[in-house]
Amino acid sequence: MKIQTSGGDQIEVDRSSNSWAMVQQICQQVGQENAFYVCNLSSILEKHKGWQAVMPRVEPHYAVKCNNDLAVLEILATLGACFDCASRAEIRKVLSLGVSPDRIIFANPAKISSHIRYAADVGVATMTFDDVCELHKIQNLYPSARLVIRIRVDATDAQCPLGMKFGCEPNDAPQLLDVARSLNLNVVGVSFHVGSGCREPAVFRRAISAARDVFDYASTVGFKFSLLDIGGGYPGVRGSSLTDIAAVVNNALEDFFRDMDVRVIAEPGRYYVTSAFTLACNIHSVRKITDVDDQGRRFETHRMYYINDGVYGSFNCVLYDHQVVCPVPLKEYPESRRISSSVWGPTCDGLDRVIEDISLPDMNIGDWMVFEDMGAYTLPVASTFNGFPVPEVCYIIKQHEWAQLKNFISLSRAELEVIEEPNAADEELFCLKIPSNLNAPLASVKKPEAFATICSSDLMVG
Repeated sequence: MKIQTSGGDQIEVDRSSNSWAMVQQICQQVGQENAFYVCNLSSILEKHKGWQAVMPRVEPHYAVKCNNDLAVLEILATLGACFDCASRAEIRKVLSLGVSPDRIIFANPAKISSHIRYAADVGVATMTFDDVCELHKIQNLYPSARLVIRIRVDATDAQCPLGMKFGCEPNDAPQLLDVARSLNLNVVGVSFHVGSGCREPAVFRRAISAARDVFDYASTVGFKFSLLDIGGGYPGVRGSSLTDIAAVVNNALEDFFRDMDVRVIAEPGRYYVTSAFTLACNIHSVRKITDVDDQGRRFETHRMYYINDGVYGSFNCVLYDHQVVCPVPLKEYPESRRISSSVWGPTCDGLDRVIEDISLPDMNIGDWMVFEDMGAYTLPVASTFNGFPVPEVCYIIKQHEWAQLKNFISLSRAELEVIEEPNAADEELFCLKIPSNLNAPLASVKKPEAFATICSSDLMVG
């Protein structure tokens, strides 16, 4: 099924997917009206395998800030992925999974002092910097840290540019390295971030070339660099591919770092989680805007749909992550006329508008809108403003994948139901029992406060 977005583009909707099947099952429950997510953990596993296939030299360090859902972190920790943390809380959460400190990079170039002290206490030694002030701070608080200089190389087209805030100009890197040497600090490599949601693959070549220049200068002042962090920016929406960026990265690494024994890492976030999360929202109110024609007859010009999640909740991504979201009606309306519509959140703030103008069918109170590709920069930023709750998350995973992961993550078999996939008798679908506040007749999910796991980079999935 094709849906037209507010920008006039056509998107393909697969109503037979596992996530849609789970959404439909929940929405059919009597009395169900709360917004909720379905997280397809199998999608995250596929993304991890996809990364390893196209960029085998680059070790992914998942950007926790993108989505810090516990199940997501447990899955990635079990697969042997490493982590990009930006704060004490993120470091603490990752360490609580049994992840060793050397699998974390503290990738915030401007760190709060108490967070640096915490990193020193727990042994998270690798961290970024881009300014003289940060060097003096680290020299005072964690002089044995392994430092990574962050340079600025911006994509010409990115969903969220970052260079205006972080990264020194490559021409300024020598001065910073001279200061680091004078302070007897241990700088071990170079990092960059071309911009979140990068839409210019060629920028990775420019950035890797600039990084090599910094490597070369560092060797002249006594540093022995061994780490290259190529940051984030990788696409994660349904149908997107790493192929173009991977080709640029792989060729650039071959051209600029073939002669060096360098560990190469990256900080993917939205790549892993964007397409894994699907959000379902209920229409709780409808307002019709009308006008009068020349003959005094009233006609509808616009429809306002009010749903139970908004920009203070999951759709903060519209304001802060520059996302353009597209609602898909849960059920089809083949005979309905299309109406100029807007979609609004539940709060009393006039800013709480999710979509300004989109063509939608004639929908009613109690109908559902489904939003795909909602895993990145949504839940971690959501608030309960005006008393409206953050949506709960339900999880699904294929049987053969669950069989290999069940001993490594905190989702127990007692919390699972089996849903058979159509035309796939050998691949059944497991899903978490739906939380009780979703009004579904299933047991509540209870996750342990503490979680101990065996993190295995040798675990083969699928």
